[in-house]
Amino acid sequence: MKIKDLLSPRAIRLNAPAESKSQAIDALVELHAAAGNLTDPSAYKAAILAREKQGTTAIGEGIAVPHAKSDSVAHAALAAMTVPGGVDYDAPDGKPSSLLFMIAAPPDGDVHLEILSRLMVMLMDPEFCDRLRGAKTAEEFIEIIDAQERAKYPEETPEDTVVTAPAAPKGYRILAVTACPTGIAHTYMAAEALEKAGAAMNCPLKAETNGSGGAKNVLTRREIADCDGIIIAADKNVEMDRFDGKPVLQTTVSAGINKPQELIQKVLDGKAPIYHAEGGAAPVGDDDEKESFGHKVYKHLMNGVSHMLPFVVGGGVLIALGFLIDTLAGNANAGGNFGQTNPVAAGIFWIGKAAFSFMIPILAGYIAQSIADRPGLLPGIVGGYLATIGATLQSPTGDDKAVSGFLGALLAGFVAGLLVNGLKKAFSWMPKSMDGIKPVFLYPLFGTVLIGLFMLLINPFVGYINLALSAGLKSLGETSRILLSVVLAAMMATDMGGPFNKAAYVFGTASVATGDTWIMAAVMIGGMVPPIAIALSTTFNKKKWTKEELKSGPVNYAMGLCFITEGAIPYAASDPLRVIPSCMVGSAVAGLVCALFGCACPAPHGGVFTFAVVDHPLGYIVALVAGSVVGALMLALLKKNKTEKERA
Repeated sequence: MKIKDLLSPRAIRLNAPAESKSQAIDALVELHAAAGNLTDPSAYKAAILAREKQGTTAIGEGIAVPHAKSDSVAHAALAAMTVPGGVDYDAPDGKPSSLLFMIAAPPDGDVHLEILSRLMVMLMDPEFCDRLRGAKTAEEFIEIIDAQERAKYPEETPEDTVVTAPAAPKGYRILAVTACPTGIAHTYMAAEALEKAGAAMNCPLKAETNGSGGAKNVLTRREIADCDGIIIAADKNVEMDRFDGKPVLQTTVSAGINKPQELIQKVLDGKAPIYHAEGGAAPVGDDDEKESFGHKVYKHLMNGVSHMLPFVVGGGVLIALGFLIDTLAGNANAGGNFGQTNPVAAGIFWIGKAAFSFMIPILAGYIAQSIADRPGLLPGIVGGYLATIGATLQSPTGDDKAVSGFLGALLAGFVAGLLVNGLKKAFSWMPKSMDGIKPVFLYPLFGTVLIGLFMLLINPFVGYINLALSAGLKSLGETSRILLSVVLAAMMATDMGGPFNKAAYVFGTASVATGDTWIMAAVMIGGMVPPIAIALSTTFNKKKWTKEELKSGPVNYAMGLCFITEGAIPYAASDPLRVIPSCMVGSAVAGLVCALFGCACPAPHGGVFTFAVVDHPLGYIVALVAGSVVGALMLALLKKNKTEKERA
């Protein structure tokens, strides 16, 4: 699929007079309609607006790529527009967007992701973007894209048409794999940066991207065998067994974007450690790129948590919705049957409970999968399930006093992964002809038996600890509850998406499963405060912020209300010593007020949309307002005024 084949001259408008984001969207939809790409322009526009509500599609540097899948799309297509001076498209860097592409895709498949990833790679070149902005005609615009596409993807160009490209290298000296948790922008930015750096260093490099649409530009066996080394720039697990015995440098996706030449040079200098798929000899290489034990544990845990969260969030919100419907139906005093009295409420409540029941097994399964790859998934899930029912040798069908819950799932996940890795070593003596049967039969079978026996033995002990912790939380005095609420709320503002934030959130979600919903209330209110405090500061203390920061400030009202703490990250990154303490104080105050009012939240996500099911909702609102105002006041006290030049 080529970009130029998705564009027609009728779908391109140069030097458009759009003055706002809404006008730009209208103009691009009209271009699609004029080119015959849509069967129902109104329905497609609604899909575009729905996508924009999830977050801006501007990517910065004057570029925006709105996109949507819809039944109203006749066929996959692009519309493009240049706007002199640009329009305010809520870009993350605050710059106006002057080069806009709109992707229209049918509802089936991930064609929009393929188009988006291809566009992202091409738009990484600022000179290419400037040439597009300077195009005089639609035909010239398409020709510029065609030339760039042929240069970026020479393997797709017929040999007799390539007249200016240099001779293709016989092989790649270095290979790379890039991946990020969302799998869109950073994945392709890192791949492009590494390939550019390789070309500049006269070192041919091929990068495989593990995006949300699947692996692209996949490395072949021959390329892996012939290369000098591999760079893994990834923030999530990628397939590693294929690199057994090769020099492999593992790092983050941000390092792939920000220091590609340094990474390539390390491989060329022989500093990449040798990778052993079966966990044999330890890697030997540069200390800076070694993965610490703590980071490995954290990465495995986060793999489990990220796969668990949809079950927690979806199940929790459905359970909360059941409570809300029962309340509206007049059954708020139904006691133990609250949420299940009204038939509609009961149906939604039990659907939520069903989703919730998968939470612990999924957590354990994907921790094990992160450690031992796919063979670890079944043992991990089974171990997690045995933790939820409290299976023991005396009571294999389950014992309420031996339910090890969240703690048991953590143990099950890590132990199952290690057991499967041990089985890989134990079966390494078998002939190669058995390699196909080991990962699909031997490892899962023996791994499941071993983790099952382990959980039957360990559940009574962990269950006792679990019961003691639960009883301890329930028996906490008012002072202790207040202190814990303050600490957890402040942790949510400490690194906004980092380890402290995630630790507090995981503790909060685990408390929902045990009924200690006052903990979740403190965690959620602590995460809502930082973006709102910053938004208040940008509204009422404009001298503290740059022009770009002021433009993006109001967006943080919505992000804070929706419990998206990450909206505060750009502001914290620019001035961490003042912004982070201010946000922590604001969140701590919110946690304090929340605890004083005795608020409790049964839903682990949703922000303001869960207030209807919060115990003492007015107190919760007071906590949010108090924390946000205190945070804004702290910013006013700590932050220095920007100079006229900085505010220009």
